[in-house]
Parts: sequence; structure tokens; C-alpha cells
Amino acid sequence: MAIYVQSFYPSLMNPTTFSELNLPQALQQGIDDLAYTELTAVQQMALPITLKGKDVAGQGRTGTGKTATFLITIFNHLLCNEAKKGRTGQHPRAIVIAPTRELVVQIGNDAKKISKHTDLKVHTVYGGVDYEKQRKAFDDGVDVLIGTPGRLIDYLKKHVYSLNRTEIVVLDEADRMFDLGFIKDIRFMLRRLPKYHERQSLLFSATLSHRVMELAYEHMNNPEKLRAEEGELTAPGIRESLYHTAMEDKISLLIYLLRLDRVERGIIFINEKRDGERVARQLARYGFKVGILSGDVRQQKRMRILEGFSQGRLHLLVATDVASRGLHIDGVTHVFNYDLPDDAENYVHRIGRTARAGSTGTAISFACERFCFGLPDIEIYIKRSIPVESIPETALNMEKPSHPNAVAEGLKSGDRAAVPNKGSGRPTQSRRPQGRGNQHRR
Repeated sequence: MAIYVQSFYPSLMNPTTFSELNLPQALQQGIDDLAYTELTAVQQMALPITLKGKDVAGQGRTGTGKTATFLITIFNHLLCNEAKKGRTGQHPRAIVIAPTRELVVQIGNDAKKISKHTDLKVHTVYGGVDYEKQRKAFDDGVDVLIGTPGRLIDYLKKHVYSLNRTEIVVLDEADRMFDLGFIKDIRFMLRRLPKYHERQSLLFSATLSHRVMELAYEHMNNPEKLRAEEGELTAPGIRESLYHTAMEDKISLLIYLLRLDRVERGIIFINEKRDGERVARQLARYGFKVGILSGDVRQQKRMRILEGFSQGRLHLLVATDVASRGLHIDGVTHVFNYDLPDDAENYVHRIGRTARAGSTGTAISFACERFCFGLPDIEIYIKRSIPVESIPETALNMEKPSHPNAVAEGLKSGDRAAVPNKGSGRPTQSRRPQGRGNQHRR
């Protein structure tokens, strides 16, 4: 592989475009193919530091360009430096650890696009898909390995690959690693890497909490602490609004708003899987191309649904909070909180699916008698009130379904569905067991 000599000037501390970074031509060509020109705030702050090989612990909300930041840093290093002595194809030169399968897949897709004009090999590993097929891919050699902690450790313990000649490690969404109980797995892997001063380490997190920074200082080489934004937790391009509505009127209002804005790429968040299935069925029967994502959708089906959504075959996703992190899909114009989340941070993560990388988007939330108790905490957390909109009277006059036999992607055709009430045209709610319980969550 050709090695490029980089002439990156330390004095260039305020670049505004990728062309100013003086990246290797093959890497710059991949960036140009993606039509990336101007640096985001995160990239302006981090890249002048990371491209010089320094460790960084960075905080920034979703959609600010963190993924491109660490991928460009990785590929720039690999193209400009020789591999460590004794390195083979089973010694990844860079490893990216992410908490969810969806995030791993998205990072992998971005990595392959950015490195398209190089001969670097990218491989992703995660649970829920063919184990042996992922294992065999190591036989062809891996330069950049991206994966979830469980599958990475599984292959590591079976000596499918080794970390002792790795040059760069990235921990993405470090706070989420703690939330999902992965921190012991992360420490297990970090101890098997070269010593902290013999590699570059990058950590990115929505919050640089005490526990995250403790991990950083324990396993990184005097990391530079960066905060991409202060004050606003949500992107400035998001237009937020709130409707106070009765539970039984939510589906009518949702369909009205989807038609009013002619939504072609939107995500609808619900709190409970069962409610999500009912909403997805109703939307399909009213002519919307919709898929559903929840914790028990099999991985192959999940990937097919995400591919259909990203390519425009599906216009809507109905999702539980399993999708509020790890879904980095460009072009999402609308996010609907059909149910307000219980956790204020989840509100920020959900609406962060739109208005990514400087674009604009719409976030609409419904507050009903069942899911309204988290609203005060949300508004305290984001430090402002969400503008309240009045409901047009015509929004609740819902006609009969236009496609009564349609089925949402991800649901079986035989699944029991809510039946529209012939008198009002509104869907009849399925009977719920007493108490909220957690048996149907996520």
C-alpha cells in the first residue's frame, strides 16, 4: 500500500473546509464523493487535534459530524503511516467500538464510502447475523474493525484477530456503553491493546460525565477534552412543537399531520412495542409505506427495513427507543413523539434523528393523559418550553382506511389488528391489562 506524506500545519487551527486539511488525495476524493465541503463545529474543533495524533475526549449532540471526524482521522493515519512491525491481516490497525448493531452498521457504511478510493479493508461485526460468515471475512485481512462489544470479544477470545498491533481505538457513544452494561467488556478490550502512549485513542459521548472521564483518564494519553456546544442540547435547525391530545385522538392527528406536511421520510417514536404494532398497522391501512423497529425484530429483517427506509421504499419508521440511538440516516425530515419519553435525554436523542449535519427538520410531540408526566422534566432539561399548537377540528375527522389489507413491513399478515369503528372512523383501542407494567416495553 502506498504511504502518503502528510504536511499538516499545526498553525492551521481554524479550518472551515475539508480541503484546508491537506488530506491524502484518495481520502479527499471519498469525502468529495459524499459532497462534504464545510466542516461542522465538532470537526473544526477536533480534526486539527486528532490529525496530529493526539487523544481526544469529545462531547457533542447527535448529528454534528462525530462519525466523520473519527473516520477521517483513522484513514488519514493509516494512509500516512506504515503499519507496526510484524503486523498481519489479522491485526486490525484501527478498531471502533459502538454500543448497538444499528450504529455499527451505519459507521461501517460511512467508512466504506469515505475509504472508497483507498485499498483499506473495513469489516463490521455484530450479533444477530451469520457468525461464521463474519468470522471468515477476517481471512482476507482487516485494516479497520468496527463492532459491538459482545461480538468483538467473542472473536478476540477465539483468537480470530489480535489487538496487540492496533494503532487507533475509538469508543463511540461512551455514555451509552455504561447504560447498556458494557463497561467491563470495554475495559477487557482496552487492556489488550498496546499501551496508551503507543496508540491514539478517541472517545465520543453525548455527555462527558464523571464516569466517562474516569474511563478516559484511565486508558487514554492525556486526552484533550472538547465540548462542541454549550447551552443548546438540540440542533438549531429543528422546529419543535407540542400537541395536547386525548389518547384516542392521537392516530387521527398523526395521519392528519403526515398528510399535511407530505412526509416522505419520518420516524414515529412510541414507548411500548404493542402500541407501535397497532400504530404501524393503522398507518399501512391508510396508505403509508411503513416499517416497524422494536427490540425483538430479527436482525436480518431489521436491516431490510432500514435499507428500505434509507432508499425511500418505506416512508415511515415506527420505532421504540431501541432506535433512538444508532440510527444515523440522512434526510429524515420529521420526528414524531407519538408517546412522550419517560427520560428527558431520550427526547433529545429522538429528535436528533432529524436536522443532522446542519440541515433542518421538524419534531412534533403528542402529550396525552397516559404519556405526559415527563414533559416538565424534558422542558427543564432542554431549558425552554416546547411551543404548543392547537389541534384543527378537521384533524380528528378520519375516514375509513383506503388500504384495509395492507401490512406494515416487519409485521406478519396474520397479526391481529385494531379495527376502525364504523361510526366515527377512528380505530378502536385494544383492551389493555390493568397497570402500566414493563412487560411490553421496548
